[in-house]
Amino acid sequence: MLNITDKLVEKYRSLGENPDTYLEGLLHAKPITYWDYVEVETLLSLQRPRTNFKDESIFIMYHQVTELYLKMMLHELQQIVDEKGPTTAYLINKVDRLNHYTSMLINSFDIMKVGMDYEDYNTFRKTLTPASGFQSAQFRFIELHCTSLVNLTGHRYKKEGSNNPNLEECFEHIYWKDAGTDPRTGKKSLTLQLFEEKYLPALAQTAKTVAGNTLEDKMAQLPYVPDALRNRLRTFDKLYNIDWPMVHLSTAEYYLDKKGENKQATGGSDWKKYLHPKYQQRKFFPSLWTETEKQNWGINHKNEHYASTEHTTVDASTSR
Repeated sequence: MLNITDKLVEKYRSLGENPDTYLEGLLHAKPITYWDYVEVETLLSLQRPRTNFKDESIFIMYHQVTELYLKMMLHELQQIVDEKGPTTAYLINKVDRLNHYTSMLINSFDIMKVGMDYEDYNTFRKTLTPASGFQSAQFRFIELHCTSLVNLTGHRYKKEGSNNPNLEECFEHIYWKDAGTDPRTGKKSLTLQLFEEKYLPALAQTAKTVAGNTLEDKMAQLPYVPDALRNRLRTFDKLYNIDWPMVHLSTAEYYLDKKGENKQATGGSDWKKYLHPKYQQRKFFPSLWTETEKQNWGINHKNEHYASTEHTTVDASTSR
């Protein structure tokens, strides 16, 4: 049996390299540290407030944390898309992770209330116009990896549009444009214009790349969908498309309508209708919901966070 030194020599020789050069280099390499590996100093230097309000730093840090959670989710979804013929066990493992990450997002959102002074936030947020959380591109990339593009079109278009819309048609009527388009004039807000200028080409290319291989597609390719996977997918759909928007709505109501003011969001959207799931009717896995459940989507909502106790061991009978 080869010892560790022999294995290293074999590794570098197989690459056509001189093992002695690499081994001598190890003699002079500095030990790795936590702060260098995690890039702590860089990470902690990324908060650049636009005002002198102290809680603006909390606002920035929380959104940066959110983007890291979203990156974790996108990391899992990219693996699902790339996996050829995934087993049920594989998908259960990945969806469990997605549910955990989404639950972490939901559970942490109270920071937006407890971490900021009400009056200060309602003052400094005006400085952030026209920036908006609506412009989170990772949120959009996650959606594209989860479901068919047609499921992301606006609810009005789903009723009135063509039966087999192409990619361009779907993007023209994608649901999130409702937040940045004046329904009377069709004019796009600056928030939407800037977002599309930066990300629309990449989003359209991603939609083409993942077509037929989304999480929804991978589920449909299985010989059958056992309850263990079905329940997890339903949980993910509810967490991401009902619970997550509803915590946003609750916080928006706290800051924008606590006293009946109905203040405008920084992105200029009709935030009450944009955020509430009953209006958007966004679902990743519509085939897993009954007609009654679809009609009552987001109505009488209860924010039941995902619990780790929901995990079950997958036996060989579901690994297909």
